[in-house]
Amino acid sequence: MKTHLPKVNLDQRKWHVIDADGAVLGRLAAQVADILRGKNKPVFTPHLDAGDFVIVINAEKVRVTGKKETAKEYMTYSGWKGGEKYASVEQIRARHPEKLITHAVKGMIPKNRLGSRLLTKLKVFKGPKHPHAAQQPGPLKAAA
Repeated sequence: MKTHLPKVNLDQRKWHVIDADGAVLGRLAAQVADILRGKNKPVFTPHLDAGDFVIVINAEKVRVTGKKETAKEYMTYSGWKGGEKYASVEQIRARHPEKLITHAVKGMIPKNRLGSRLLTKLKVFKGPKHPHAAQQPGPLKAAA
């Protein structure tokens, strides 16, 4: 018996808009990662890109639980000696709130070429407006 491999039709990819206002960061990221990979479709295949595009708006209003607002730290490293920088969720939310959601979703997709391709289908915006109205995105409720 042969294994059935679905044909991925790039023309039938949908666009979804998710409002991050009041949504918990980890739950939202898990939901977005599933949609990007196509795990919500019956034709899901682990090594194929069968997912849809996701637009996340109001990134600055995403919620974190517990003491993570001040205690959780993100580290960046320049490659030079002493080049480590640490930033709390509070500081990142003030400068680039889109990075909170992008970083969380990036950790939930495969770490390979497929993962890099999936991440290009994620569009995160600060505020309620986005420039993708021409794609006619459908609203999607954020995971509670």
